Amino acid sequence: MNEPRIAVLLPCYNEEAAIAQTVAAFRAALPAATIYVYDNNSSDRTVEVARTAGAIVRSERMQGKGNVVRRMFADVDADVYVMADGDSTYDAAAAPAMIARVIAEQLDMVVGTRVHEAAEAYRRGHVMGNRVMTGLLTRLFGRSFTDIFSGYRVFSRRFVKSFPVLTGGFEIETEISVHALELRMPVGEVETRYFARPEGSASKLSTWSDGFRILNTIATLYRIERPLLFFGSVGALLALAAVVLGIPLAVTYLHTHTVPRFPTAILATGLIILAALCFFAGLILDTVVRGRREVRRLAYLAHPAPGG
Repeated sequence: MNEPRIAVLLPCYNEEAAIAQTVAAFRAALPAATIYVYDNNSSDRTVEVARTAGAIVRSERMQGKGNVVRRMFADVDADVYVMADGDSTYDAAAAPAMIARVIAEQLDMVVGTRVHEAAEAYRRGHVMGNRVMTGLLTRLFGRSFTDIFSGYRVFSRRFVKSFPVLTGGFEIETEISVHALELRMPVGEVETRYFARPEGSASKLSTWSDGFRILNTIATLYRIERPLLFFGSVGALLALAAVVLGIPLAVTYLHTHTVPRFPTAILATGLIILAALCFFAGLILDTVVRGRREVRRLAYLAHPAPGG
């Protein structure tokens, strides 16, 4: 069997201090791989340093990691894709084992679950946020990954070429996870070491603003992928409010055959109508989503399994 073509994808923004070390580490771990560095409007010498280190350097002008991933997945042609950050925090030596598992078990994605020893490698607030978001994703979609925010992943060709990247920022990892869960792809996880950034390299992640964006992405994806449950829940709350408002009116009517509070009666009636509209909207959208999911599944099946 021919050796698979391996592409290492490194999205970068102002990583002059770390990119050479990252490229060298992946070159040592995967000598036959083609290493791509996609620069995202860096204001330092990231492009020059990456090119000197031997990487193929390309640019994406739309700011945001999601936009870079969209461009990388569209432009690069390979059988297996290794995606990591250009900050030298991920263990490149783990890549061969992750690739071997993708091929041997014909998986579509293997996530490098981060295991850190140094406190400065992974801030405590980020650890807590990861656990909360992972638990939320499990409750909403039925299952999840141990580390949904890990940027270290190995993909099959059929994952990459069937994934319609819609987000533009750091919420891309969440979208990738939901895409795999919704299409019920065979996936796996491998524990990998996570290191502190080299001196001179700074994190681009904003804990609160990016955290809220990720939370909004999870809610949006839940509304899109589970419309019947989403709108049905809204409808159930509206119906419950209508019942709470309507019971005293019904009791009064049974005793006096009059409705003394017309505004309340009108409000309760309106809430019931809105609840019914929410339910039917969710039902219609659920049918649409099922059709979209079938199209995505067919696009996914148009490519052979890794190692197949």
